[in-house]
Amino acid sequence: MSFLPLEFAGFLEQNCNRFEYLKSWITKLEIPFTVLPIESKNHIFINFPKTCYSPLFKTKTLLVHYDRVQNTPGANDNSAAVCEVLLWAKKIYNQPKIHNLRIIFTDGEELGFTKEQGAYGIASLYKKLGITQDEVFVLDGCGRGDVLVVSTAGKSIKTKGNFHATFEALYNKAISLAAKTSPNKWITIPVPYGDNAGFIACGIPAVAITVLPSDEATTYMRYLQKEKTFSRTVLDRKVGTKSQEKALNLIEKEKLPWTWRCMHTQYDNISILTQEAFILIDRFLDNLADSKTMR
Repeated sequence: MSFLPLEFAGFLEQNCNRFEYLKSWITKLEIPFTVLPIESKNHIFINFPKTCYSPLFKTKTLLVHYDRVQNTPGANDNSAAVCEVLLWAKKIYNQPKIHNLRIIFTDGEELGFTKEQGAYGIASLYKKLGITQDEVFVLDGCGRGDVLVVSTAGKSIKTKGNFHATFEALYNKAISLAAKTSPNKWITIPVPYGDNAGFIACGIPAVAITVLPSDEATTYMRYLQKEKTFSRTVLDRKVGTKSQEKALNLIEKEKLPWTWRCMHTQYDNISILTQEAFILIDRFLDNLADSKTMR
């Protein structure tokens, strides 16, 4: 596909060492980075110049997992978002502007249990260091479609302290960014947890962003409106797991967008990606960089 860089196909190869390949790719783009080894996971931190940060505004952390389910291409989960963020970072790296953005390519998102995931280790480190005021965004499954999606995952969590108020402010900011990026094509829906789960488990709000084709988004929203318990089923990670009886699980899984059902399968390949999704995320990242919240 002409809108994808040559490096993208190699990133999807079955025998690709994605950690080493990603490091080489970033090096080729001449973007400085640091490897952050945390609890046997290797995360990659983009080193923007100090002039890109101001203490007047909150720092924004952007998480993008680069690992994939073994023996699958992982084109949309999550190679597309990795590529989108890399291309965007290359575009703005030498621009003399304040964006207060931390970018971390995370390892271990596909491990399953929240506390095993790499993002949980990063969130735990954030907590130890007292970094609890960042605005945390997660990009996952952003390579297919024309509708920008803000996940509601975490919105209904009941906990002590000010988590709910802080999450609500972050969620509203995500909605504002979505509306600015794609005025007529954005929605809020429950999206299965990813790297946001690790941060939320540590008491740090995080909002996930994804993309869906219009028809899939519409059909999914109809199911959610028709079946009030389906939202909870999605967020409880019951769909597609052994936690449900097999026949029931298949019925529930069929209600998910086809784009999500492709994930973790051979169908998640380069052919399902769309250029419009890449353009959409590039605009979102521009708006995220420009957005500033006073401390």
